[in-house]
Amino acid sequence: MPFTVEQFLEVFRQYNISTWPMPIALYVMGVFAVFFGTRRAPASDLAISYILAFFWLWMGLAYHFVFFSAINKAAFLFGALFIGQSLMFLFYRNKLVFRFQKNIYGITGGVLMFYALIIYPIIGYFNGHIFPATPTFGLPCPTTIFTFGILLWTAQRVPIFLLIIPFLWSLLGGSAAFLLEILEDTGLPIAGVAAIFLLIKRDFFTAQTTLN
Repeated sequence: MPFTVEQFLEVFRQYNISTWPMPIALYVMGVFAVFFGTRRAPASDLAISYILAFFWLWMGLAYHFVFFSAINKAAFLFGALFIGQSLMFLFYRNKLVFRFQKNIYGITGGVLMFYALIIYPIIGYFNGHIFPATPTFGLPCPTTIFTFGILLWTAQRVPIFLLIIPFLWSLLGGSAAFLLEILEDTGLPIAGVAAIFLLIKRDFFTAQTTLN
């Protein structure tokens, strides 16, 4: 790692202070995305896609380019990839249909989103990551977990291109759980592997899920 744990946590501190109250707004947007995922309306589907696109644009520009780049120049590459992910959510916005269903996909997706919104900050708190020096929702790791969760709520095949960057980040970002002792990030590679396995199983190896 080209930076220390202290430098990493300092980036979170500066981000949370400088962008406040944006972390709260991003969290509320996440809650609304979950709510929209329970609705059966095209407008709700579009709203989720726009929220996801905004999340990834925000992470690319505000976090990677502005803050993380101060300690790791690779952040410019990461930021460009995150912006690309945002553009893909916009491009595929009319092809994504979100419907919570009581099956392994819906339940696993709900668990991942619950982890990202609730469990992740609790683990961080007990790991000594006290606000503002903590990764809040809207930053890459918890938001990537959330993204996998909401994609598991899709009722139609997810374009494979939407999964590549989140999965790569789940492996790279998950290294922080071990190298930097960010224990809450332990869920990131688990979420990535579980979501990819389930989505590939559903979309490519089983019959297409039909809407009720």
